[in-house]
Amino acid sequence: MIKNNILISGGGSGGHIFPALAIADKIKEKNQNLKIIFVGARGKMEMKKVPSYGYKIIPIPISGFQRNNFFKNLFLPIKLIVSLINSLFIIIKYKPVLVIGTGGYASGPLLFVSSILNIPSIIQEQNSFPGITNKILSKFVDKICVAYENMQNFFPESKIVLTGNPIRSLVFKSHNQFEANSYFKLPKSNFTVLSIGGSLGAFSINNAIKQNIGFFSEKKINLIWQTGKTFYNEAKRVVAKEKNIALFEFIKDMDYAYSAADIIISRAGAIAISELTVVGKPVILIPSPNVAENHQYKNAQSLVNNNAALLVNDDDTNLKIVNEINKLILSKELREDLSSNIKKLEKNHAADTIFDIARELLRDV
Repeated sequence: MIKNNILISGGGSGGHIFPALAIADKIKEKNQNLKIIFVGARGKMEMKKVPSYGYKIIPIPISGFQRNNFFKNLFLPIKLIVSLINSLFIIIKYKPVLVIGTGGYASGPLLFVSSILNIPSIIQEQNSFPGITNKILSKFVDKICVAYENMQNFFPESKIVLTGNPIRSLVFKSHNQFEANSYFKLPKSNFTVLSIGGSLGAFSINNAIKQNIGFFSEKKINLIWQTGKTFYNEAKRVVAKEKNIALFEFIKDMDYAYSAADIIISRAGAIAISELTVVGKPVILIPSPNVAENHQYKNAQSLVNNNAALLVNDDDTNLKIVNEINKLILSKELREDLSSNIKKLEKNHAADTIFDIARELLRDV
């Protein structure tokens, strides 16, 4: 059996998966003697995304509470018990020296069992308002890495370390813009808009793009459009044979997408914001209204207050998105101001700091 394994768990959305991958990449970069193994929820996006980045992932049958389907929730206690048992066997088999969780229900059973067995453990919380899994786990783990101040309202203060959010290594890669447009088979000379409604897609953004699809052709604007799984087929019908539109369910090579973009349309999740501060492009933020404590709006407003982004309310997306794109295209000064100001908010050493915390907790490595 390989020694010095580290187990990492977190999933359900890119907001939990990408920080986990960023931490894994940093550990691999800093210490070749440590082997990373992921644990995720069976059937969720981490089961496809994590292996595509070169890591092994083990499924457990845990699932989240279904607000719209009461009968599915009847099986939750059974799934939880089986997931706890599975987590115990995973820990017995791989004998991890450290367990890390990045949120989402997938991380709950593994972190709970590891804590009971006195294995060093860390959770990383991306948002200013934590999810229920991390709130529960905070009572058991050794360290809690957070991205915002004043998190003692949710977590034990003695365990909190302010680190910022870890960012995928590919976000730091940049390419020549003409080459990046060529990578997507788009005209090199056109202005390019990148629309990314989160890893799972965003209906309001996708629908607004769909309703205004003629705008991109008429103005000869390139569009790189990540739709998410549920909207992809609908978007495919709309796009048809447009040569200035590159359509994707999910964009893995975000370094090329970010490099190609002149303007970015995005949700305002914590990880998205962290990546956008590194990229430093003009951004139109459309916060999701379906999140706890309306935290995406608060994220977006903090950038707006620093003249670092434009903000469109979710309900206004159809009506205002074209106007905001036009505003940016017509004003080079506005684009430069937004780019300069969002770069000032960059905090890109989170993964290094989390690695240092992990190293302090490692036993006999």
